[in-house]
Amino acid sequence: MKYLLDTHYVLWTLFEPTRIAGEIKKIFEDNTITKYVSGITLWEISLKYSIGKLKLVGTNPYEIYKKIEESGFKLLQLENRLISSYYKLSKKENHKNPFDRMLIWQAITNDFILITNDKQIKQYIENGLKIKLGI
Repeated sequence: MKYLLDTHYVLWTLFEPTRIAGEIKKIFEDNTITKYVSGITLWEISLKYSIGKLKLVGTNPYEIYKKIEESGFKLLQLENRLISSYYKLSKKENHKNPFDRMLIWQAITNDFILITNDKQIKQYIENGLKIKLGI
């Protein structure tokens, strides 16, 4: 199995690991399981940091990128085939976050399981999304 982390799990892993428990913690501790962090997540962190919506005490988005590389997570590039086929993901009236939607599409197209705490994302299961809810 291959897992893709939602942005909040990346931040929790680096800054608040005690928020990760149960099955998700076991997945993170298992070195035989491949866990990916998307370039979309790096973009989201950097963008939110630059406009003041995300505070990173004592660090910055570039240092987070380096920590992710060192952590054992695999970095997943944002591919042109993914960007150009994004229009195929069904629109949901109550879920329009573009970062989440691109992560969802990336998980679907690569057959990854998305690790998230966002219950709204469950509505994409009908589109082929596999999720692991941490709550």
